[in-house]
Order: sequence, then structure tokens, then C-alpha cells
Amino acid sequence: QVQPVESGGGLVQAGGALRLSCTASGGIFRRAAMGWFRQAPGKEREFVAAIAWIGGNTNYADSVKGRFTLSKDNARNTVYLQMNSLKPEDTAVYYCATGPGLSTSRNSYGSWGQGTQVTVSS
Repeated sequence: QVQPVESGGGLVQAGGALRLSCTASGGIFRRAAMGWFRQAPGKEREFVAAIAWIGGNTNYADSVKGRFTLSKDNARNTVYLQMNSLKPEDTAVYYCATGPGLSTSRNSYGSWGQGTQVTVSS
């Protein structure tokens, strides 16, 4: 089974940047897309962005459009989430997961990583 592994979280000041990585290890069979979600304390897990392995089509939540950018390295089974102009409200645990497409619904996604903490200080 493909198990995503996230990395790259940390503490950054507002206006700063971080790059998260998600690697789908455990086999060559992966689903069509990789999605990123985030969950802040006391809140529901929410969609952030998704990218298709083939073609590279993307989908972004309105809250991150223009600030976050997805890219991928198919040879490394890795997706990157470049996060710029970070805001305190971006603070959350960020998860990646494999999915069949660019859905915004967490129910569409299968294998989930353990998450990586992103903290943005004001």
C-alpha cells in the first residue's frame, strides 16, 4: 500500500515561506492525484490543494490561491507544496493523501500521511 510521508513543516513568521514535501513510498501503484489537507486545533480537516500525477492539473482552496503552489517530481513520487506569504491562520497540521482526482472532499482520499506541523507566528 502506498503510504505518503510528509516533511518540511516548522515555525515561521507571518509573511514567510515554507515548502512541504509529500513522498508516496511503498510501491509504484499510486492513485491519480495527491491532495493536501490541514487541520487546526478544534477545527475540521479542510482541503488545501491537489495535483494530478499525470498532466499536473491542480486545484486550490480559495484561501490559499495565489500564495500556495503545487509541483511534483514523478520520478521521486514526490509532491511539493510551496507556501508563501504565510498567515497566522495557516497554522495547522498539514496532511497529504492519495486520491482518485482533484476532489476537495476528504472522503475521496485514501492513504493518509502522519502530518507535519506548520506554525505561523504573528
